[in-house]
Amino acid sequence: MSINLRQIEVFRAIMLARSVSGAAKALHVSQPAISRLVSHTEQRLGFRLFERIKGRLYPTPEAERLFGEVDVVYSGVQRINQVAEDLLANRSAVLRVACTPNLSQSLLPRATSLFLRKHPEVRVILHSKAPQDLMQDLFAHRSELGIAYMPAGHPALAADLLYENRVLAAVPSGHSLAKAKAIRLTDLANEPFVGYSTDIPFGQLIRELFAGLDSAPTARVEVEQIHVACELADAGLGIALADEQTLLGRNWSNLTMLPLLPNVQTPVQVFYPLYKPLSRPAQDFVSILRSMHPARATALRSRTATAK
Repeated sequence: MSINLRQIEVFRAIMLARSVSGAAKALHVSQPAISRLVSHTEQRLGFRLFERIKGRLYPTPEAERLFGEVDVVYSGVQRINQVAEDLLANRSAVLRVACTPNLSQSLLPRATSLFLRKHPEVRVILHSKAPQDLMQDLFAHRSELGIAYMPAGHPALAADLLYENRVLAAVPSGHSLAKAKAIRLTDLANEPFVGYSTDIPFGQLIRELFAGLDSAPTARVEVEQIHVACELADAGLGIALADEQTLLGRNWSNLTMLPLLPNVQTPVQVFYPLYKPLSRPAQDFVSILRSMHPARATALRSRTATAK
């Protein structure tokens, strides 16, 4: 008794065209092929679908009743095709990205702008999260991607490197060290310093940097976000250490950015669930992030080259 989707398609075409020739033209097949398929369908169903009266084709009452159900099925197939087309074109897509607060101030706005120029039909939702909350977002599928620099990941998360992301010294322009070619950790021992809470990964990194030194700077003020530390340094409260990604695209008029020696990196990575394939928008977003390799300012490049 069962009939397949092709038979349903042919039956619907005849019902709409009210002729075999019209259905054949609509489906781009021959009239004999349509007639054979109708005959086979009637055999499977056990009743006639059409009668010829004075050379014209008329649907039977059974066909009229069946057509109402067929049209519902056909509409469902059309919706499936539309969804597939929308997925192909990224229409009505939503991309959810979680990132650490520092990157939400610098990297993510630039990446999102480039992405939406390429995909204006996609809606992007950005979540600014602490690293531990970011991982929970990924586990709960509240975000598809996580962008962060974290000292450790999780075995259930894939972690792909985006940037090496050097640590630099943000020195107030009037400071005696502002004319140096590079800043060594030992240079900071007795200098006014803007520090970080050890509750954040960057703060933990800074603490480890000074752990092996005989003398470490004492923070005049302690913050949790790198761009806040740079604002304080810009106001003349002391030297701050900051990562390259946070500094890119920002303009602090009273700061000189200098290389830190020895070279220290805080790699920026993209995280996502290990066994869950990324959507096409997510893959494109990652590609854009990869294309945004840090373009350092000319002055910073020259100072770095000289320091090496």
